[in-house]
Amino acid sequence: MARLKTWIRAARPRTVLLSFSGVLLGGFLAANLASKGGFFYPAPILFAAITAVLLQILSNLANDYGDFKKGTDSAKRVGPQREMQSGAITEKEMKRALVIVSGLCLLSGGLLLFVFYVARIAVVPHYRYLFVLSFFIALGIGAILAALLYTLGKRPYGYRGLGDLFCFLFFGWAAVAGTYYLATPYFDFGVFLPASAMGFLSNAVLNINNMRDYENDKASGKNSLVVKLGQKKAFVYHCLLIGGAFVCLTVYLVLHHAAWYSYLFWLLFPIFLKDLIAIKKTTPELLDPFLGRQVKHSFLLVVVYGVLLLV
Repeated sequence: MARLKTWIRAARPRTVLLSFSGVLLGGFLAANLASKGGFFYPAPILFAAITAVLLQILSNLANDYGDFKKGTDSAKRVGPQREMQSGAITEKEMKRALVIVSGLCLLSGGLLLFVFYVARIAVVPHYRYLFVLSFFIALGIGAILAALLYTLGKRPYGYRGLGDLFCFLFFGWAAVAGTYYLATPYFDFGVFLPASAMGFLSNAVLNINNMRDYENDKASGKNSLVVKLGQKKAFVYHCLLIGGAFVCLTVYLVLHHAAWYSYLFWLLFPIFLKDLIAIKKTTPELLDPFLGRQVKHSFLLVVVYGVLLLV
């Protein structure tokens, strides 16, 4: 039986912070509304964070299993060796883990919606909230399926270059805008700007991963967006993702007449620029450290941006 540390490696802890960042940004935006006289329900943010982290772990485990079964995780892969590839986790154990983590996602998501029900529908019954409840149930099921079908199934969307789209939708729009609405009784379409920024930052992490694995993915028939674009265009795409994130965050502040000091988050841009320059000069097999750096810097950006909003 696989050891605990083996499962921790399989869960890929360095990516978990990214899933938490989207929920945190949605929470900051909701808290900012509350600071101006709006209502704020913090409890859903906690359960949204737990659910998001579980979904990220589910996705990582499913990727380990799916890429191994399809032969993508070969000896030619330059990234960290995965657990099924190394033999540390058996197929039977991984299948069991996928079932258990999927169940935990359903349980956490159910608790999230129960808290939403108690805070919103039970207090002020309204058909609109029942519709929203149904929407979030469908969204939760969709998120679980998206986590599994990235590499699993006969036609996994990750092998058709659609990983970036789903990453943008779930780790960007769903995480940020969804958390915002669950924590407040209002909805502001302007929230899709910071939600898009989070989607771009999440795609940047995925893009580094795919640039690192370009040669192996291409040889294995995993047609990620990087494989379709090629390395040079993938780097241009990466620059657009980082730039797009900062632009979206800025436009949101302009539209909401934020104080001048809210724009100080731009002081973090040189950190991202430094990484872009280094990535440009780095060969694919040496890109792995930048994946963790992108996650940490994205989290730092979310924290600084959110705190400046609340000052």
